[in-house]
Amino acid sequence: MRLTNKALIAFVISNVGFVLGQNATVNVDACPGYNATNISNTRNGFKADLVLAGKACNVYGKDYERLSLTVTYETDNRIHLKITDPSNSRYEVPESVFPRPKSWDGNRDSPNINFRYTKSPFSFSITRKSTNEVLFNTTGYPLVFEPQYLRVKTSLPTNANIYGLGEHTNSFRLPPENTVRTLWNRDAYGVANGTNLYSDHPVYFEHRTTGTHGVFLLNSNGMDVKLQTVNGATTLEYNAIGGILDFYFLAGPGPLDVAKQYAAVVGLPAEIPYWGLGLHQCRYGYQNYYEVAQVVANYSAANIPLETMWTDIDYMYERLVFTNDPQYFPLSRMREIVSDLHARGQQYIVMVDPAVGVKPGISKAYDRGQALGVWMKNPDGSNFQGIVWPGVTVWPDWFNPKTPAYWANEFQLFFNPQSGIDIDGVWIDMNEPASFCTYPCANPSAEAISQNMPPSRTSPPPASTLSLPIGTSVPSLASNLLKRDSMYTNVLNPPYTINNAAGNLSDRTAFTNVIHSNGLIEYDTHNLYGTMMSSTTRDAMAKRRPGLRTFVITRSTFAGAGAQVGKWLGDNLSTWEHYRNSIAGMLGFASLFQVPEVGSDVCGFGANTTETLCARWATLGAFNPFYRNHNGDTSISQEFYRWPTVAQAARNAIDMRYRLLDYFYTALHQAHLDGTPVLQPLWFQYPKDANTYGIDLQFFFGDSVLVSPVTQENVTSVSVYFPDDVFYDFKSYAVTNGTGAAVDLSNVDYTQIPVHIRGGVVLPLRVSSAYTTKQLRKKDFELVVAPDRSGKASGSLYIDDGVSITQAKTYTAQYTYSGKQLKVSTKGSFDVGGLKYRTVKLLGVQSAPSSVSLNGHTLASSAIAYNSTSHSVAVNVTQPLSSSFTLKWT
Repeated sequence: MRLTNKALIAFVISNVGFVLGQNATVNVDACPGYNATNISNTRNGFKADLVLAGKACNVYGKDYERLSLTVTYETDNRIHLKITDPSNSRYEVPESVFPRPKSWDGNRDSPNINFRYTKSPFSFSITRKSTNEVLFNTTGYPLVFEPQYLRVKTSLPTNANIYGLGEHTNSFRLPPENTVRTLWNRDAYGVANGTNLYSDHPVYFEHRTTGTHGVFLLNSNGMDVKLQTVNGATTLEYNAIGGILDFYFLAGPGPLDVAKQYAAVVGLPAEIPYWGLGLHQCRYGYQNYYEVAQVVANYSAANIPLETMWTDIDYMYERLVFTNDPQYFPLSRMREIVSDLHARGQQYIVMVDPAVGVKPGISKAYDRGQALGVWMKNPDGSNFQGIVWPGVTVWPDWFNPKTPAYWANEFQLFFNPQSGIDIDGVWIDMNEPASFCTYPCANPSAEAISQNMPPSRTSPPPASTLSLPIGTSVPSLASNLLKRDSMYTNVLNPPYTINNAAGNLSDRTAFTNVIHSNGLIEYDTHNLYGTMMSSTTRDAMAKRRPGLRTFVITRSTFAGAGAQVGKWLGDNLSTWEHYRNSIAGMLGFASLFQVPEVGSDVCGFGANTTETLCARWATLGAFNPFYRNHNGDTSISQEFYRWPTVAQAARNAIDMRYRLLDYFYTALHQAHLDGTPVLQPLWFQYPKDANTYGIDLQFFFGDSVLVSPVTQENVTSVSVYFPDDVFYDFKSYAVTNGTGAAVDLSNVDYTQIPVHIRGGVVLPLRVSSAYTTKQLRKKDFELVVAPDRSGKASGSLYIDDGVSITQAKTYTAQYTYSGKQLKVSTKGSFDVGGLKYRTVKLLGVQSAPSSVSLNGHTLASSAIAYNSTSHSVAVNVTQPLSSSFTLKWT
C-alpha cells in the first residue's frame, strides 16, 4: 500500500528485472510420463491409474510411481479432471475456503466437450463436440508429478488468444511468444509489468473465431504458467510447486457462456449497496480529523458529487489496528464527522490491516488475540512475527476456529455505532500477507527500529475544539499444533524456483513454514490469505448490520473472492502507462475473474500526477465499477477540486456515470444471478471480429455502452475502433455506422471522454445527476432507444432498496422495440413512489414522425420534438415508473 525504504528497494528490483530460479536444465519433455491402467468408465466419467512409464526423471524430486486419475462430466459444459496421489493425502484447496460446485447433472452421453486419452504414454485432450476442435492437448508433453513439482503442458494454436492468469499488468491478451505468469501473491508497489502481483487467479479463456473455452486449475500453490512459441509451435505449461492437479474445463461456446460457467464454479458475485457505486475519496497522509472534514467540505464547495469519504491508516494510534490516535483523530470528533456524513446521505470507510502490533497492554486487540491463541505459528509453536506499520506484528490465522469470533468482536467493539466509529464499509490491505521484514528476518525488533516503525507524526496535532466545516446538508446537485505429514522436503527453498519478483518465497511476507491451527502450512495456503481475510471481514461487517449488504474492498484475492468482496488494483503510479494498464486490469477482474466491483487508484497512487493526466483519469474512472481517487503521502494532493480542468472533467464524467447508474446496477444484479460480466472487452460482443481480440484500450460498460478514452499524453484525439455495427454518441446522439475499422476522433477536450451506445439497446437513464446516490434515487427516468440495423432494441431495469441482502420486494421493467413500437412491461411490488418516465428518445430517425401514440392515444404535437441534426425524436410521456405502456411511431 505505501512505500518504505525496504519496499523502495523491492520496487527497484522488480522494475529492472529479477533473477530467475536456478532450475534444472533437464529436458522435461523427454521424461517418461505415465501409462494409463485399470481404466474404467463411470456413469458420468472415467477413472484410471497412472503408472510411471519408464526411468524416472526425478527432475525436482522423486517422481511418483503411481497416480490416480478421475474425470467427471459435471455438466454438459464442464469437465472436472483430478490427478492425485492414491497412497497419501496431498494438500488440496480446502472446501471451507473454496466450496465446490454442487449441481452435477452431466453424463458422458451428451456433453458439449469430450475427454479423450491415449494409454501409453498417457496423454489427454479436451475436444469440442460440435466442431471436433481440440481445445487442450497434452500429446507429446509428458506429465511430471513430484512432491514439489507438478507439470502439465498443452499445445495451442499459433498466435493463440489467451486471457487471464492474473493478477498482472500485462496486456489483456497475453503475448503467446514468451510470457511467464507467476502466481504468488505479494506486496507489489508500482505494479511492475510482467511480475506477480497481489492476487492469484489460475484461470484462462482461450478465444477462437469458432468459439471460446476456459481452463481453471484449482491450485493455490505457487506456480509459473509459461506461454511459449518455439519453432512455430505454441504451448502453455503449468509448473506448480505443490498441491494436486485439479482442472475444470469449460465449454463455452461463447465468451459470455464461459464467464457464466466459470461463475458456477467459483461462485456468483456478491451484490453491493447502491451507494457503493458513487465517488469515493481517500488519501494516505490526511494528517488529522480536521483535514478529513475539510476535504468533504471542499468537494461540496466545488460542487463535485462525493459519496464516500475514506481514511487510511493515519487515523490509528501508532499504526495499531482497532485504535484511533486521541490527539490527531479523537474519537468524539471522528464520531461527529461520521454523524455529519450520514446526515448528508454520505458514507465513511476506513482501512483495517491484518497485522496486529505486538504491544501488550497498549493494543487490546493484541491482548485479546494472544489470550485466544489465534496467531499464525512457527513450526516450534511460537508466534510467527514480522514487521508492518506498527513495528513487530503477528497475523491472525484464518484457519483457527476461534479467529472469526475474535475478528467480529474487534469490529463490534471498535466500530460500534453507539460508542465507536460507525463505518459503512471497510478497506482491507496488506493481506498477501505483506511484511517489511527481509528474509530470514532473524531479529524483527531490531529491523523494526532500523525502519522507524511505527513512523513518527510529522505535524502537530490540531486543536480538539475546531468547528467542523462539513455541515449537515449537501449541494443540490497458541495451543498444540496439528502436525500434518508432508511430502515436501524443503518449503523455504523448494527445488523448483518460481519467478517470484520478491525473490525468496518468504521474503517480505509470512514464511512458508508457518503452520496453521489445522495443520496446513503457509507454503500451500499463502495465496488464500487475502481471500480468507476478506470473507472473515465480510462476516464481521454483516454482524454489525444484520440483513444489510456489506461493502468490503480488498487488495489480495484468490479465485472466488468476488462472491464476498470487491477489489482495487493496488499501488499504481501516476503515469500514463499505468492509466492505460488500468483498463486491462479491471477487465481481467470484471470480465474473467468474476470480481465485478473493481477499479484502480484514479490519478495514480505513487509519484505526482499532472492536471491533464488526472483530468483524463477522472473521466476514465467514472467507468470503473469501483470509482475512487486515492494517492500516497509523498505525492502532491490530487483531489478533483485541486485543478479547474480536473474539477470540470469530474463533474462531466460523474454526470454520465450517475445518469447511467441504474443501468449499471441492473448489470450488477444480472451478474449476481448468472455471472454475466459487468464490463466486457469488445470481442465479448463481437467474437467473430478478429480485429477486436487485442483491443484493451476500449471496453463496454455493461454490455451496451462503449467507452473509448484518450490514452496518450498531450493529445486531444483518439483512434476508436467501431465494429461492423451501428453506434450512437452518448451525448449528441450522432450516428456512427461502424465498418470494422478505426475512426479518428478529434477535439476531445480534457474534460470529456468519448462514449457511444451500441445499437440494439434501450437505455434507462436518470434525467439528471445528483450530489449523492440518495438524492439520485429520487430522480425520474428517461428511455433512450438506440435501434440496431434491423430496427430493433431491447433493455431492462432492476430496482430494489439498494441495501438489503434479501429483498422483500423488487421492481423490474423489460423494454422491447421493434416495428416502430416500444413496449414497456413492468412487474414487482417494490414501491417506486412518484418516480416517472419523463421522456422517450428514439435515435437514428431520418425524418420527423407523422404521429406518435401512447397506449393507442395520439399525442399532441407539442409532446414531440424532432432534432434534424442528431436525427432523434424526444417524446414527453410522463408515465408512472410502475406502469406498463406502449409507444408507437408512424
